[in-house]
Amino acid sequence: MSGLEFVAAGALILLAYTYFGYPLLLGLLARLFPWRPRPDPTWEPTVSLCVAAYNAEAYIEAKLQSLVSQVYPAGKVEIVVYSDGSTDTTESIVAAWAQRDPRIHLIRGATRQGKPTALNRMREQATGDVVVITDARQTLDSGALRALLSLLAAPEVGCVTGNLVVDGMAGSGAYWRYENWIRKQESRFRSVVGMTGPLSALRRRDLGPLPIDLVLDDLWIPMQLRLRGARVLLAEDAIARDQAFADEREFGRKARTLAGNYQLFSRMPRLLLPVVNPSWFETVSHKITRLLCPWAMLALLLACAAGAAGPMSQGLPRAVMRWLLLAQVVFYAMAALGARAGRIGVLARTFVVLNAAAVVGLWRFATSRQKITW
Repeated sequence: MSGLEFVAAGALILLAYTYFGYPLLLGLLARLFPWRPRPDPTWEPTVSLCVAAYNAEAYIEAKLQSLVSQVYPAGKVEIVVYSDGSTDTTESIVAAWAQRDPRIHLIRGATRQGKPTALNRMREQATGDVVVITDARQTLDSGALRALLSLLAAPEVGCVTGNLVVDGMAGSGAYWRYENWIRKQESRFRSVVGMTGPLSALRRRDLGPLPIDLVLDDLWIPMQLRLRGARVLLAEDAIARDQAFADEREFGRKARTLAGNYQLFSRMPRLLLPVVNPSWFETVSHKITRLLCPWAMLALLLACAAGAAGPMSQGLPRAVMRWLLLAQVVFYAMAALGARAGRIGVLARTFVVLNAAAVVGLWRFATSRQKITW
C-alpha cells in the first residue's frame, strides 16, 4: 500500500467509525450490557428551577408558563431567573410573573457576563435540594421535572439530562435526532457524555462554582461528576422542545460548542486517561474523533486527488481512488447546492457546515477569541 492509499484508508476508516461504527457498536453494547436504575416517581425533593436569560422577551413568557405547569408539588418548587444584563423587556416580564407567583425570583445582572456567572449567582440563591438548569428558549412538557427526578433518586446517578425534541425540516434538526439517538444509547449502556443544555438536573451539593470564562457548562458539570464515578443519564420522558436552526445560525452555535470542547480537554486532561475516566471509550469516540473528522475529510480529498492523477500503483487501487474522488466531488457539490439538491443536499450541507465549525472552533480556542456570552 502506497503512502497516499494509506492516508486515504486511514481517513475513511476514521470517518466511518465516528459517524457509523461508533453508533452501531454503542447500540449493541446498550442492548447486551444495559444499566438502568429503577425509576422512583415517589421521590419529591425541593427543587430550584434555574433559568439564565438574555434578551429573551420573545419566549420567556412561554418558558415561565411551562415551568409553573409542571406536575409536581407547588410548595417544593422555586423558579430563579437570572437576567444577564438584558436590554429588552425580559426583566419586566419576569417581574410581573414574580408579583403573581411568589415562587418566582428575578436576579438582575447589571452587565452581560455569560452563563457561568449566571449559574454561579443562581446557585448562591437557590434553596432546593435539587437544581434544574434550563435555558430560556425551550419550553418543557408538564411531566419533564418528575421524569428527571425519578432517575436522579438513585444514589449512583449524579446528573439526569432531558430529552431535547427539535422540530423543523432544517438539516440541523436531522443532525440532532441522530445525536440524540447516540445519547440515548450511551445512557442505556452506562452514562451520557455531557448533558443537554436546555434541561438537566443534579443535587445542589454537587454543583460547585464554575470558572467564569467557561464556555461549556453542559460538559464541565456532568464530566466532573463522571470523573467521581457518578452516572449521567438521559430521561427520555423529560422533554424540552425547540425549533431547528438554519445552517448559518447552527454554524455559530456549533463553532462555540467545539471551541468549548477544546477548552474542556485542555482544563480536564484526566478525561483522556482510560484508567481515570469511566467513560473514556465514549469520550474518545463521541467527542475526540469528531474534532479530528474535518482534517480526515481534507486528507481524504487531497489523497484521492493526488492518487487519481499521479503515477501511483495501477489497477484496482487507482480505480478506487478515482471513484472515491468522484464521490467526494458529488457530495460537496450537493452540499453547495443545499436545498436545491433536495433532502440529501440539505443533509450534506449541514454535515459540511458542522465540520467546518470544528475548524473555526479550534481557531477560536487557539487564539482565545471565543466569547463566553451566548
